[in-house]
Amino acid sequence: MRQTGTAFDRRRFLQSFAVLGGGAVFAGLSPNWARAAVSGDHGHDHGQGPPALSGEDIKLTVGHTPITVDGVGAHAVTINGTVPGPLIRLKEGQNVRLSVTNTLDEETSIHWHGLLVPFQMDGVPGVSFPGIKPGETFVYEFQVRQSGTYWYHSHSGLQEQMGHYGPIIIDPAGDDPVAFDREHVVVLSDFSRLHPHQIFKKLKQQAGAFNYQRQTIAGLIAGRDQTLAERLDWGRMLMDPTDISDVTGAAYTFLINGHGPEDNWTALFSQGDRVRLRFINAAAQSVFNVRIPGLRMTVVAADGQHVRPVQVDEFQIGNAETYDVIVQPTEDRAFTIVSESVDRSGLGRATLAPRPGMSAEVPRLRGRPLATMRDMGMDMGGMDMGGMNHAAMDHSAMGHGAMAASPPPGLAPPRARGGDVMGKAEMGGMDMSMRNPENAPQVRLGPGVQTIAPMPVDRTGEPGQGLESVGHRVLVYRDLVALEPNVDTRPPQRSLEIHLTGNMERFIWGFDGRKFSDRPPPYAFRSGERVRVTLVNDTMMAHPIHLHGHFFELAFGSAGHRPRKHTVIVLPGGRVSFDLTPEAGDWAFHCHMLYHMHAGMFQIFSVRDTPGEGAR
Repeated sequence: MRQTGTAFDRRRFLQSFAVLGGGAVFAGLSPNWARAAVSGDHGHDHGQGPPALSGEDIKLTVGHTPITVDGVGAHAVTINGTVPGPLIRLKEGQNVRLSVTNTLDEETSIHWHGLLVPFQMDGVPGVSFPGIKPGETFVYEFQVRQSGTYWYHSHSGLQEQMGHYGPIIIDPAGDDPVAFDREHVVVLSDFSRLHPHQIFKKLKQQAGAFNYQRQTIAGLIAGRDQTLAERLDWGRMLMDPTDISDVTGAAYTFLINGHGPEDNWTALFSQGDRVRLRFINAAAQSVFNVRIPGLRMTVVAADGQHVRPVQVDEFQIGNAETYDVIVQPTEDRAFTIVSESVDRSGLGRATLAPRPGMSAEVPRLRGRPLATMRDMGMDMGGMDMGGMNHAAMDHSAMGHGAMAASPPPGLAPPRARGGDVMGKAEMGGMDMSMRNPENAPQVRLGPGVQTIAPMPVDRTGEPGQGLESVGHRVLVYRDLVALEPNVDTRPPQRSLEIHLTGNMERFIWGFDGRKFSDRPPPYAFRSGERVRVTLVNDTMMAHPIHLHGHFFELAFGSAGHRPRKHTVIVLPGGRVSFDLTPEAGDWAFHCHMLYHMHAGMFQIFSVRDTPGEGAR
């Protein structure tokens, strides 16, 4: 599959790419499909779609390119010279060969996110293939087994943060169950002029390095945010309720189709059109809340899989998730597409309009959310933790870095700040210790485990952080019902619980208390078995968890029509269960927050055909 020894003629490639509809490569801006509407442009009518690379042979080149965001120059790692990369449009059932040439001076790769491919074609260096070395070409070849909205991105280092991503649309082999007149691809992302390794270094050096929205004395005097008693309680626990996003608008410009808010990317419609918007969250570290003030959205697909239509005013989209929505503007005016970061530190902005040059009011940022005791996994059977007598709790038992009184053999109890060693926090006879090993015996306690949620709960029926009281309908996972019947409806043969663990102070992340660099044994499965996997979030930050090469069914809802996803957000202090039928191979399993994955929240699902190898 690897091709070496042939010189790469960049000029000839750029010329040929321009013929294919990638002329924007010369400007180092956006590909044609992602360019804002101009005079004479009528949008992308149904049946034509955005200009794309298609067919059985597709050529992609990874390289360095100068770009411009909101009028300011920057540097990017690009595919075919653009950010995002070219739109790849395929047909369900076809075969495709994608030749990827690396002109960087470092290894690169492409992972086809959400696509069901042989694991050797999955594109994860060191797991499914050796990576693409500088000057080499690797040919990915597979049959397209599905339809829907997907994307592709680097799985090498931190290249994804620098612009190495692009969209994929796969048209169904038969009739599309979604009726629409035109469509637009909407790729959400985050961009920083700081090098990603600088960002990672800052996160390791100082917790909350990019958090400029902390609580202040002025806010306390004005009666905003937490009361004094609550602030003192959280201070004793060494926790910051404003620590919602690791990297914020202080370092990021939030992009839509490679355009900053000032660029105002514009998509066109005609009055009465059913417009299909294919949203893809290609951000490295940002969860977005998406809304179009003045327009309701009908969600028709999640992660490329059709769902029964559900009408909402807003939805939260985690890193690597995709949602297709239908909107039908009946007024001759512009509408603003808003992708507000979950911590409300900034937003991406685009326009949906009947004519080029129009714009609509851009809403102001809403007040940033605060984490709650529920986000610590202290649900108390649904009780409102805000009304509890916090003073009665032993907060020294919840210090960062502290641990339960009975540590695993051979592991001395580390000290919390101020020298307090964790004891047991009792409440009505209930042990609420934040690192009680009895709550997660499989978790290896150490400096990488700051807390273990005492009472994690299923939060799939809740909107994302900060969306609890916005005053309109917000999509929740339990709204999703698969349109097509589930392929495998067998009950699970066994169950597996995996804890999402971390230390926000030291920026250490992992599964079951182990970073990937600790070389933990992979999670083992037998091909074709049916497994109930439960993810428990012991941290105070949401994690979008992605499994390569598979769809899984979330374990709720209508039997036989449970929603199928490849990525799921596990809210802080929450738990999510899904049913999985594994296919043979070694498959990456990780948090899609790029810096969390880079810091250790990465593992392997090792699936074997032979039952003798066993599963755990």
